Amino acid sequence: MFGLGVGIDLGTSSVMIYVEGKGIVLAEPSVIACETRGGEMLAVGEPAYRMIGRNPESISVIRPLKDGVVSDFPMTEKMLQHYIQKICGNRIFKPHVIVCMPSSVTNLEKRTILDVVTASGAGMACLIEEPLAAAIGAGIDIHHPYGTMIVDMGGGTTDIAVITMGSIAISGSVRIAGNEFDEAILRYVKTYKNVVIGERTAEEIKKQIGCAYVREEEVAMIAKGKNYITGMPESFEITSTEVYEAISDLLDDLFEAVRGILEVTPPELVGDIATEGIVLTGGGALLYGMDRMMQKRTGIRARVADDPLHCVVKGTGVALKDMNVLADNGYIFKSREEIVGTQD
Repeated sequence: MFGLGVGIDLGTSSVMIYVEGKGIVLAEPSVIACETRGGEMLAVGEPAYRMIGRNPESISVIRPLKDGVVSDFPMTEKMLQHYIQKICGNRIFKPHVIVCMPSSVTNLEKRTILDVVTASGAGMACLIEEPLAAAIGAGIDIHHPYGTMIVDMGGGTTDIAVITMGSIAISGSVRIAGNEFDEAILRYVKTYKNVVIGERTAEEIKKQIGCAYVREEEVAMIAKGKNYITGMPESFEITSTEVYEAISDLLDDLFEAVRGILEVTPPELVGDIATEGIVLTGGGALLYGMDRMMQKRTGIRARVADDPLHCVVKGTGVALKDMNVLADNGYIFKSREEIVGTQD
């Protein structure tokens, strides 16, 4: 097949790109900055991310993807054009691209993703579900006739899937993920500390002291924000237990969603999962104690995959090397017209 093989993990929080023969060549925040009036692109990725909360009215800083799907078509197209041009340069043949998507997207959303990718410069494009890519990237042999449960916790969605014999048997997707945790921390600080913080500060708190299981030894950090009452700058201390309290309701909903998938999974596959355990991937898997709490809530051993942040994009790289992985599951370079069904 002519053209460079490219795998894209098009996430709500970040874009990761794998290039055939090179590995992961790009990992940038899914953020774009442009002029408010003219719409001219000013920055993409990390430079745009650093502008969040600091931009004047003349500059708009946009996250063009929401809950794992495209919410701003023109901005997503500009962002991907920038990255594809950066990676591919002026090659004669356009790249063929595999793009990851949440398992619950509708056919309309699938066609939108394909439209964006082809408009951004891809010669051919196809889709693969994130849990399947995550399982491949985590080193799981997906072709064996036993069930494996993957819980892929990204920025906008958490995808839960049972995989067997090379395909997804049961799946579900909930909009409880990293961004929701950040917003919960932001609300908690405003309510109980009387301090307003930005999303970047909330994310930093989550990464440094966030936990899904109450730590045996409590840790704390100092953060900065603006006093909600006086409007003046203020530093405050927040502990890991407080962060757990802020996100505990979301964690409860997440674990219930996992239990819900287990309840509708056929008995033989549940038996396999009880033996093999639950595999956690994505940035949310790095939250302290996530595997321990998952095991406590489900009664099934859980483990964090090696390099959970990059499992999905690594999975696209494996799929690029072995296109039969896609062909066997009906993904291979379908055109938007071929994606039909009632779920529009």
